Amino acid sequence: MEKRLPKKILGRVLLRCFTLQASWNFEKLQGLGAFYALAPALRWLHRGGDPGPALRRHLGYFNTHPYMASPVLGTMLALEERIGRGEETALGVQEFKSMVMAPYAAMGDALFWGGIRPLAAVIALFLAAKGSLWAPVVFLAIFNLPHLWFRVFGLIRGYRLELDVVEGIRKYHLPDLAVRCKEGTVILLGGFSAYLVFLCLRKESLPALWGLLLLPAVFLCARLVRKGLSSQLLVLLVAATVVFIIHLG
Repeated sequence: MEKRLPKKILGRVLLRCFTLQASWNFEKLQGLGAFYALAPALRWLHRGGDPGPALRRHLGYFNTHPYMASPVLGTMLALEERIGRGEETALGVQEFKSMVMAPYAAMGDALFWGGIRPLAAVIALFLAAKGSLWAPVVFLAIFNLPHLWFRVFGLIRGYRLELDVVEGIRKYHLPDLAVRCKEGTVILLGGFSAYLVFLCLRKESLPALWGLLLLPAVFLCARLVRKGLSSQLLVLLVAATVVFIIHLG
């Protein structure tokens, strides 16, 4: 069925999604931000009538990951549109919102905070260690492009797919993607640590092969961590090993 909301109104909703947490509070969390984002579309859908009931439906609690809020809000708009036409929906607006907020929050935290952000930071660190001024630009680009994509296309897909957006999001396998980002971060951190050791050895005029002495220590520490050793202690042990090797000369 053809949607009625014009692109201009959807554009206003999208721009307001960026202010989702501007009115964050401990009672309704992102509720006022979500209400502010949806308000232009709700007023347009109920033009010529009373938008009050629709607006009041969205004055309550709302809380999910800010980058994953767009598909939720887009689907809520589609459901409001059906309600305005008097059509039946498999889920009500509040039921849908309650169903997806927490899972989307968990997926967003794991992917953006725990996956993409550390990965972007490590890649930028490589450039910073080489003295490149592009390091902050690369960090901002790697981190911001994915979440901007989710914000824009999430709203569009949520509005077009309605309740099927849940299946649409599932096809992206976001939890698996978060794990891959974390694994990539660990690998890059290992390479970055090796690069720093190489630089330190060269600065001290020591053969780079001395750095191979770190390998047994790293494997030993990794095994100890798996058995319960504190990761902070692991960092101290590796740092102490590096300092010992540097001062051999």
